Amino acid sequence: MKKALALFSGGCDSLIAMKLLKDQGIEVIALHFNIGFGGNKDKLEYFQNATAQIPVELKIIDIKKQFFDSVLFTPKYGYGKYFNPCIDCHANMFGNAFDYLLESGADFVISGEVLGQRPKSQRKQALDEVKKLVRDVGKNQKFDKILSRDGSDPSKPKTLDELLLRPMSAKLLEPSFPEKMGWVDRERLLDVIGRGRTRQLKMIEEFGFKYFEKPGGGCLLTQDSIARKIKDLSGHRKMVVEDVEMIKVGRYLVLENGSRCVIGRNEEENKKLSIPNPEMEQIILLDSVGPVGLIEKGACKEDKLLGAQITLSYAKTESGKSYNVRIGDEVLTTKALKKEDCTKYLLLNT
Repeated sequence: MKKALALFSGGCDSLIAMKLLKDQGIEVIALHFNIGFGGNKDKLEYFQNATAQIPVELKIIDIKKQFFDSVLFTPKYGYGKYFNPCIDCHANMFGNAFDYLLESGADFVISGEVLGQRPKSQRKQALDEVKKLVRDVGKNQKFDKILSRDGSDPSKPKTLDELLLRPMSAKLLEPSFPEKMGWVDRERLLDVIGRGRTRQLKMIEEFGFKYFEKPGGGCLLTQDSIARKIKDLSGHRKMVVEDVEMIKVGRYLVLENGSRCVIGRNEEENKKLSIPNPEMEQIILLDSVGPVGLIEKGACKEDKLLGAQITLSYAKTESGKSYNVRIGDEVLTTKALKKEDCTKYLLLNT
């Protein structure tokens, strides 16, 4: 039995792609790579329910730091409309999948990509660019045992990208090595093209799948609000991976003297802002009920005081009354700023 690793985003396309191979008697493992920008909600239960429908094994791999360090700020093929390095991101996921292939003994890798579905990352040219990046990954000598670089062993491909299969649009693309070798029956794969998902949703219904993500949403890097925060913070100072959680939540402010400050909007955001960040100090309300805030460690005294006042403005406080606020090791006594005076510091005035 051949074994395939499937990039699993959670959407209907990747579910169908896995189902197509499972129905051919191929063992499939669903790989979900956490890059840190998949959303703010915990989707573990959904992932488990969705993959159990096929059924296939689910493997979740955290690559947040690797993606942050190697891809986010230096994509070879640039960004989409916002801060989304889709082509490099897809290639990076394939690279990580092939690393796991060596560990797991799998034979090839698949994805649910559909030709022409996304303007940045799923054009024919973009799919080919991903293959080029994967081919470069394959130059590492650790892949020598699964490749026949000189073509002397016909049971192995010459390059790593030949082991990449896209079942949803396979009939519109050049045959992959698994198809050429007969591991996969090409005639039982699909020729889906374009942005519409009517065909996929009909298949989901035919399969009787209850758990699947409807089209839309997806990566937070395709959202204007997240993109603007990243551009602002990375232009202000060198970002660290701990900043990822911070920019995904809260009210993001640029204070009077240029310090950045983030204030939670609910209990869940307060928890995320309580995670230690080497570049930020917490703003803790000592004698009032309200949000957790963060302010840069290098902020001047005036900005720290302003950060405390703004945090108090979103708390349960009385007009004109002074409250104690801890920032780092320092305790400040101050009053809440008027709500209408806070809005001018918001990067996103929402």
